[in-house]
Amino acid sequence: MKIALIAGARPNFMKIAPILRAMRAFPKLEPYLVHTGQHYDYAMSEIFFKELGIPEPDVNLEVGSASQSVQTAKIMIAFEEVVTQQQFDLVLVVGDVTSTMACTLVSAKLQIPVAHVEAGIRSFDRTMPEEINRIVTDTVADYLFPPSEFGVKNLRHEGIPDEKIFLVGDVMIDTLMLQKDAAAETQILAELDLQPRDYVLMTMHRPHNVDNPDTLKSILGALQRIQAQIQILFPIHPRTRSRIEAFGLTGQVDAMTNLRVIEPIGYLQFLNLMMQAKFVLTDSGGMQEETTVLGVPCLTLRENTERPETVEHGTNTLVGSDSDLILRETAKILSGNAKQGHPPELWDGHAAERIAETLAKL
Repeated sequence: MKIALIAGARPNFMKIAPILRAMRAFPKLEPYLVHTGQHYDYAMSEIFFKELGIPEPDVNLEVGSASQSVQTAKIMIAFEEVVTQQQFDLVLVVGDVTSTMACTLVSAKLQIPVAHVEAGIRSFDRTMPEEINRIVTDTVADYLFPPSEFGVKNLRHEGIPDEKIFLVGDVMIDTLMLQKDAAAETQILAELDLQPRDYVLMTMHRPHNVDNPDTLKSILGALQRIQAQIQILFPIHPRTRSRIEAFGLTGQVDAMTNLRVIEPIGYLQFLNLMMQAKFVLTDSGGMQEETTVLGVPCLTLRENTERPETVEHGTNTLVGSDSDLILRETAKILSGNAKQGHPPELWDGHAAERIAETLAKL
């Protein structure tokens, strides 16, 4: 079975890596790695291939940055050429980025079966581009691999028959489990002169937070108060940096002497920082999952989440962009009253093995 595995952005790489590794146990599975080039910056792309042991892609579509529509179109045009040449038996997509939806549409139109890893997750917020990508992908995919019971319930509610649904767990956690020891050996804390549990790790990149100046100002207002109590480390996304500059907020950020803005870093260094943070402040989906497994408190800068299990069972709390709420939840953590939690069922580091075993039986 010749299988195209699609990777386009940082979250994809961490999900593809364990799947490729698990496929080696099944000689009948022949993976063909397609890198769409959706993330073109080295720190956001190639470094992850190196650190996660992902082989050189069989093809790189090199689509680069563009608007949602233009990027979707460029991926579809380039991927159709690859599909026509390679004659895949199956196309496997992961997550909810533009590449996932674009390659799914091409495959469905060419009558090639599609498997979607991380199927069924929903924020129920269609202003998020990722939500549209999820719905479209799950609607036309043939094999759906949800990470939790929440995903299964969502798919059933949307009319997906049970024979298409395979509950396997979360592949992001596979990578985390495999890389924890290697991450712990990195010297990133020493390089940044940080002490364990003496800093906050922050990421922020979603359009809802960074494209609206009022929302961005509200979050920065909360950061100003937090950094007066504990250092904040902020590996900044290129999109966020450009919006801060465009809205004339650079001076406000620079004035926060205990907010350290650094360039994006590799996965292993970032994982070490996350493992040893006092808490995490983020709008990332993956970090909600990872912090739940690591037992690190997470304050999510969103009004909703497609990963409700991290709130119901894990260490995650939704705070949106409300500066008062952000500060109240921060105060709880700093006073020793952080939320406790535990990982959901099947978040055990073996999801990719279940996926490969299922594909081998098809």
